[in-house]
Amino acid sequence: MAKSGSGPRGSRGGTGRPRAAAPARKAAPARRPRKPAPAPREEPRTFTLGAVPGATPGKWIGVWRERMPHVSLELREIAASTQRAALDDVDAALVRLPIDGADDLHVIPLYDELPVVVMSTESPLTAADEEITAADIAGEVVIVPADDVLGAQIPDAIPPAFAPPVDTAEAIATVAAGVGVVIVPMSLARAHQRRDVEYRVLADGPVSTVALAWRRDATTEDVETFVGIVRGRTARSSR
Repeated sequence: MAKSGSGPRGSRGGTGRPRAAAPARKAAPARRPRKPAPAPREEPRTFTLGAVPGATPGKWIGVWRERMPHVSLELREIAASTQRAALDDVDAALVRLPIDGADDLHVIPLYDELPVVVMSTESPLTAADEEITAADIAGEVVIVPADDVLGAQIPDAIPPAFAPPVDTAEAIATVAAGVGVVIVPMSLARAHQRRDVEYRVLADGPVSTVALAWRRDATTEDVETFVGIVRGRTARSSR
């Protein structure tokens, strides 16, 4: 009689060699994410910004050059008297309100400029520390240059006995010689500052509003970008 457990080799319950384990499958390599297709390269172009004398677009131009390095910004000075016509030749402009033909324009008021009275350093009006009123310059010769943007009305002012100066610079030069006073936005007084003149804020005078304007039929992506910069939007914010 055979002994228990002495069955054929490899039979169930026998002592045969165990089968080798199947090799582990290698994990499939992770797929690398596809790189997004590069954005199409934009052709160089120019954005032309007009600006009336005294406007200060420097901070916005700096942001533009950081954000839009592929688009040159050309700053072009325009006269306040012809600012509406100038909008036909620029992409957008900093103008002074009011402006003719506003129905055909997009207009965004930006800030108000205080009016100041420019006078000779020898004028008694310099005794005022910071401000004067229209009553203080009653009886003064008030010069109104041809490029006046304020239209200030001074009761009892004396009209000059000579033709109006062609521009603000000439008017201030006349004032420096001791003849009369001129009323202008503060930025123009600073732009034409001289050692022989001073200025004081005209507390009850008209302000000058500076605005960004462009033609309604000429709204472009570049114009929208500049509007966003002026309004303080970041590069990622939506319009």
